[in-house]
Amino acid sequence: MSEFEEEILSLLRKIDEKLDMLLVKKSKKAESTKLSTSTEDSYVKPSVIVEKQEEEEKAKEKPPIEGRRVCPACGGTSFNTEEDKSQVLFQQAGIKIHAKKYICRNCGTEA
Repeated sequence: MSEFEEEILSLLRKIDEKLDMLLVKKSKKAESTKLSTSTEDSYVKPSVIVEKQEEEEKAKEKPPIEGRRVCPACGGTSFNTEEDKSQVLFQQAGIKIHAKKYICRNCGTEA
């Protein structure tokens, strides 16, 4: 084994020892307050908690709609298009080509 692998193993052993100490302390508290009969039933791995938090954050976020315009205010995807007369993209043979404005049909904001 390389030195790096040995260091990782020793750190993992230290983490396991600390977790065991925490479980022992938790079991002593549980016995003194008689809240639970077994510490194994009440112990939840930290990775499970982190995964639950990530799932809740994803549920709060609106799902991305790929390839479509999305309103920043309401999240709608239906828009009316209008010419933006203030922005001339180019002019050819006397004909002006203007930029487009996208206005949300739900809330009326420009996107």
